[in-house]
Amino acid sequence: MVKMSLKILTVLVLLAASQITYALTKVTTSIDNNPIMSNESIVLTVIADDSVERDSLDTGPLLKDFIVARTEVSSQTSMVNFKTSRTTRWQIVLIPRQTGNLIIPVLTIDGHQSKAINVQVIEKESTNSTQQQDIFISTELSANDIYVQQLLTLTVKLHIGVQLQRGSLTEPSLTSATIDQIGKDIESDGIVNGKRYRIIERTYAITPEKSGEFTIDTPMFSGDIMVQSKRRSGFLTFGETKPVNILGDKLTLTVRPIPDSYPIDATSSWLPSELLTLHQEWQPVSSQGKNEFKVGEPITRTITLTAAGLAKAQLPKITMNAPDGLKIYPDQAELHSNLTKERLISQKRQNFALVATHAGDYILPKITIAWWNTITNKYQQAVLPAQTITVHPNADLPQPSIANIPATPTILPQDTLVNNTVTPLQTPPIIIEKAGYLQWVFLALWLITLLAWIIHIRYLKRNNSLNSSNIKQHKVSNHYLALMAACKQNNAEQALSLILPWLNNINTDHNNIEISTLSAALDHINNDAFTRAINDVQQHLYGNQTVESAWVGENLLKAIQQFNADSGQTNTSKKFTLNPN
Repeated sequence: MVKMSLKILTVLVLLAASQITYALTKVTTSIDNNPIMSNESIVLTVIADDSVERDSLDTGPLLKDFIVARTEVSSQTSMVNFKTSRTTRWQIVLIPRQTGNLIIPVLTIDGHQSKAINVQVIEKESTNSTQQQDIFISTELSANDIYVQQLLTLTVKLHIGVQLQRGSLTEPSLTSATIDQIGKDIESDGIVNGKRYRIIERTYAITPEKSGEFTIDTPMFSGDIMVQSKRRSGFLTFGETKPVNILGDKLTLTVRPIPDSYPIDATSSWLPSELLTLHQEWQPVSSQGKNEFKVGEPITRTITLTAAGLAKAQLPKITMNAPDGLKIYPDQAELHSNLTKERLISQKRQNFALVATHAGDYILPKITIAWWNTITNKYQQAVLPAQTITVHPNADLPQPSIANIPATPTILPQDTLVNNTVTPLQTPPIIIEKAGYLQWVFLALWLITLLAWIIHIRYLKRNNSLNSSNIKQHKVSNHYLALMAACKQNNAEQALSLILPWLNNINTDHNNIEISTLSAALDHINNDAFTRAINDVQQHLYGNQTVESAWVGENLLKAIQQFNADSGQTNTSKKFTLNPN
C-alpha cells in the first residue's frame, strides 16, 4: 500500500512539473533561399521558443524593402521525457521591391530580438538567371503608346517548373481602365534555358479611359509547391509544401488624348482603330448584281462592321433610314470578337428586313461611320454609298377583283343625270312657222317616246341598284368571313392577302376609292390598333427572326371587327358563325 502511494505521488509531481510555464528566451529567423531573383518570393521563418500571441510579431519593418504577400502562424507543444516545450512559428512570404543587397531587419517579440539577414536580389535578365527559377511570370503588351479608349492586349505567361499543389493568379490592374480576359487559358509545354516548364497563357484586353502616363500592375501568382523533406525514415521520403508568390514585371503605358484634328462633331463616336470597314450583302441575290426585287418579297440587307483594336462594346450602332413606301425591320445585332496575332478583331453584324408597299425605285441614304486610324494618325470615314433598289410589281400577289371596281353609270347623250333624276338636255328652240296637223302628230309621238324612255331609265337604275347592293353585301360577307377565318386560324399570309379585297368592298359603298397598297390602307383606316396589327403580320412574314415564333391573329381580328362595327358593315355578317379551331 505504501509503495502504491509513492508511485501515485511521483506521477503527480512529474505532471505538476510538466505544467511549469517557461518564459520566452530567444527569437530566431531564417530564409529558404539566398540569393533570389527579382519578383521571386522567399519564405522568412520566425520562431519564438514559447507560446506567444499571434500578433506579438510586428512585420512593419519588413515593408521598407519587401512586399509582405501572406503570413501563416502556427503553435506547437511537445513533451520529451516529461519535459514540455512550446514554440510559435511565423512563415512570411516576402517579395523584394528592388534588386541589390537588401536587409531583413531585426524583429522583436516581447522584448527579444532576432538577427538581421542580408539578402542578395539578382536581376531576372542576368545570365542563366531563369535556370534558377522554378516559377516565373513573363508579360508582353501589344503597344505601350496608344490613344485614349484604344484597346491593347496584355499577354501573361506563367512558367511552372516544379510540382504544383495549388495556385492562383490575380488580375492585372490599371487606374481608370477597363480590363477583361479574352478567351480561356491556354496550356502548353516549353523549354527555357534548358529547363522544361508547364506554361499557362492568359490574355487580357485593356481599354484606358483617361490620358496620361500609367503603370500596369501585372498579375501575381500565389500557391504552394511540393519540396523534398529533409526528414528521412527508412525507405520513406516525406514530401512537404512550400508557399510561393511570384510577381510579374510592372509595365509603363503612355495614353494620348483625342487629337485636336479630330472633328468636334464626331467626338461622340470616337473610334481609335487600326482598321475599320463596312460591308453589305443582299438576300435574295439579284441577277447580274442588280438590286431588283418584287413587291411583297422579303428583302434582307446585312451590314457588317469590322474593326481591329476595338472591343465589342465599343462598336457603334448601325442605323439605316428608309424612304417613303419602304418599311425597315432591324434585327438584334450579332457581336463577335477573335484574337488574331495579339490583335483583337471585333465584328457587329446586323440584318435589316425591308418590305416595299408598292413598286418603284427607292434610294437608301449612305451610311457613314467616322474613325481614327491609329497607324497613320489620320481621321477617316467608313462609308456605304447610297443604294438604289428597284421594286417591280408582283403578279403572284392578289389583285383587286373586277367586281370591286364600281360600275360607271351610262349617260345617254340626250339626258343628264342630276340628283338621281333625268333632266332633258336643252335643245335648240323649234320655230314653227305654220302649224299643220302632221307637225302636231310628230310632236306628240316625240313626247310619248321621251316619256317612255324616262320610265325605262328609272326602272333600269332601280333594278341595277338592287342587284349591285345584293352583290356588294354578298362580297363583303365573303371577304369578311374569309379574313376572320384566317385570323382565327393564325394564318398570317392568307390574312394579309385578304386585307385589300375586304377594304375595297367596303369602299364601294361609300366614295368609290380604290385602295391598291397596304400603305394606303393604313392611311385610309387611320387606326393605331389596326396599324400595329398589320406591322406585326409583316414583321412575322418578312422579318429575319432568330427564333421561330407563331403569329397569333387575335389583335388583327379585334381591330377589323372594331372597324367594321364603327363603319356599320357587319350587319349582313352577324347571321353567320365561325367555328373556333
